[in-house]
Amino acid sequence: MLALAGNKAQGAMYFLKTFLSLPPRNTPPITPNHEFYVYDLGRMSKMIQDLDYSRWTLNLTGRVKRPLILTYAAIKRRPAHEAAVTLECIENPVGGDTISNAIWRGVSLRDLLVEAGVDPQAKKVVFKAAEGYTDSIPLTRAMDGDVLLAYQMNGVDLPRKHGYPLRAVVPGIYGMKNVKWIMEIEVTESDYLGYWQQRGWSDEAVIGIMSRIDGPGAYQELTSLKQVIRGIAFAGSAGIRQVEVSTDGGRTWSSADLDPPLSPHTWVFWRFDWQVPRAGVYRIVVRATDRSGRLQPEEYTRGFPNGATGLHAVTVEVVERS
Repeated sequence: MLALAGNKAQGAMYFLKTFLSLPPRNTPPITPNHEFYVYDLGRMSKMIQDLDYSRWTLNLTGRVKRPLILTYAAIKRRPAHEAAVTLECIENPVGGDTISNAIWRGVSLRDLLVEAGVDPQAKKVVFKAAEGYTDSIPLTRAMDGDVLLAYQMNGVDLPRKHGYPLRAVVPGIYGMKNVKWIMEIEVTESDYLGYWQQRGWSDEAVIGIMSRIDGPGAYQELTSLKQVIRGIAFAGSAGIRQVEVSTDGGRTWSSADLDPPLSPHTWVFWRFDWQVPRAGVYRIVVRATDRSGRLQPEEYTRGFPNGATGLHAVTVEVVERS
C-alpha cells in the first residue's frame, strides 16, 4: 500500500482525483472501424479524399518473371483469406490508445508472389502507396503466408482513412509497415529503406510486449473492497503466455486470468479479482510474458526507434462507505 499521510498528502490525492482522474476504458474485442486508431494524416487527408480510384490497378513489379497488373474486381475474385489481427503504432506510449483490433479480409501476398514467379534471391518486398509513402518487409516475411493484402475491414470495404482500396496487413510488426492505399508492390534485390527508416526508425519494427490497465482508471476513487482489475496485453505474433498484476507498486505479483485470443495475432483480455485488504491508496502495476518466456521490460523508453517499453501503472484510492 502506498503510504500517504497528513494534510499535504491528502490534499495532493484530492487534487489528483478531482483534476486528473480518468474513467475506465471499455475496450471491445473488435474495434469498430470509426474507433480504430489512425496516425495523424495531416496534409495527406485531402489528397486521400480526392484520389480517383475508378481506374485503380495493383502493379506487382521488380524481380519477378511475370509482372502482374490486377484490377480491384480481379483481386476480389481471387480466393479470399480472413484473419483477426491487432495493429499497434510504433509510437504508442506505455498505457496508450494507438492499438486496435479488426477482422481483415483480402488476398494472400504469398500467392501473388508465387504466381508472379518471384526471384528467390531478392531481399525486400516494397509497398508503394498512392500519396508517395513507401515501406518494405523482407521477402522471407512476405512468403510466410499470413501477410494479407486487405480490401475489407470488419465486414465492409476498407474505409478510405484505413487504406481503401487495398492495404497491407502484416501480423507482428508495427503499423507503419502495414502500408495503406497501395498502388504498387515491387520486389527488389536491394535492402530498401522506407520513409520512416530513412529517418532513423526501426526497419525490423517487431512489436514488443505491452500490457495495459483498462480498469480501474487512474486516480479513481473506489468504494468497495472487492474490485476487478482488467485490461489488455499484446506481444505481436509472439503471443501472451501470462499476465501478472501487482497492487503494491511492483513489490509482489499475482497471475491474472486470460481470455483466449481471437487469433495468434491479436491482443488478449485479462482480469484479476482483487480483494482489497483495507481502505487506502494503492499503485496497481501490470506486466506480461510472451509465449517464449520473455518478460515485459520494466525500463521506460519512448517510441523512437523501436517502440516504447515500460510497465503501465495506475494509482487509485479505496474508501469504505458506511
